[in-house]
Amino acid sequence: MKFRVERDALADAVAWTAKSLPSRPSVPVLAGVMLRVTDGVLQVSGFDYEVSSQVSVDVQGDSDGAALVSGRLLAEITKALPAKPVDIAAVGPHLELVCGSARFTLPTMPVEDYPSLPDMPASAGTVDAAAFAAAVSQVAVAAGRDETLPMMTGVRLELTGTTLAMLATDRYRLAMREIEWSPEDPEISINALVPAKTLNDTAKTLGPLGGQVTLALAQGGAGEGMIGFAGGTRRTTSRLLDGANYPPVRSLFPATHNAQARVSVSALQEVTRRVALVAERTTPILLSFSEDGLVVEAGGTEEARASEAMDATFTGEALTIGFNPQYLLDGLNQLNAPTAVLSFVDAFKPAVLSPASEDGEIITGYRYLIMPIRVTR
Repeated sequence: MKFRVERDALADAVAWTAKSLPSRPSVPVLAGVMLRVTDGVLQVSGFDYEVSSQVSVDVQGDSDGAALVSGRLLAEITKALPAKPVDIAAVGPHLELVCGSARFTLPTMPVEDYPSLPDMPASAGTVDAAAFAAAVSQVAVAAGRDETLPMMTGVRLELTGTTLAMLATDRYRLAMREIEWSPEDPEISINALVPAKTLNDTAKTLGPLGGQVTLALAQGGAGEGMIGFAGGTRRTTSRLLDGANYPPVRSLFPATHNAQARVSVSALQEVTRRVALVAERTTPILLSFSEDGLVVEAGGTEEARASEAMDATFTGEALTIGFNPQYLLDGLNQLNAPTAVLSFVDAFKPAVLSPASEDGEIITGYRYLIMPIRVTR
């Protein structure tokens, strides 16, 4: 194998592939990236039996072949190379990289020991790349991090007709986003639970490419239990989590509300960050709403307390509700709108954050539910 490739194209391809490699692989070869050149096209691949990544790059190929090298080391090297073409050649049990006056020699691993990448499932439809990336970002923030509860670490995709819904919860907050997509089958009705980290990393990569993202999802038969995403020259597959017993989280959104507040997103973010400086790790911040506006308070100890008043338009009976400040900020950060609408049933039931325009009109499509923390005053 011998070829020449542009440094930026190589660095981007290797960095994206290496990102999904396991830090502690069960077998050494799974820490590698496969470089395979065929007819002037370099394929950079990674696979750990759960997530596969592959990207194609045009190269000047002198000879075809394949080599398997440490992914993280190769990513660090290619990122540090000067902005010049890179010549790569497999020489015996080593891979040689030459870029300008820089030269690296890396040991290779047995190509024959590397597992074959899974085939992509059949295409289920396409979705706008930018809209897909934005929606995943809004929802993935609410997914759980506790690996002992794997179901909570996923994002549930609900593909129903031309609507693609995403939901995630860690039991303390719940995010839901609905967008339009173009299914292959207009009557499609499939649910899939995708690992949130994999989905978020994939969306971040495919979103900036523009165009369309293809969602590949088996509807029974070969490939069931796997989902694939493809955009541009990149494709990735991931195992699905077992979502058979995923709770009916949609029912957590209240059908009605008894009080509602409209407040500037940026202002509430700033006030929350300031006031939360005195809050201990397990201490909530208190939001007191009335017709006079909003007062945000926190107090970690008797010596450290903070409060700040701010403008808010409020309808309903005055109430004081406590939230985890980071969970509140996470929701506000994902509204992508100038105004936040907070809807309440009472101070002891979940509140719902919705984005709104400057005139206070609710923008449909995204909702973020946050559980209150009981407080005594």
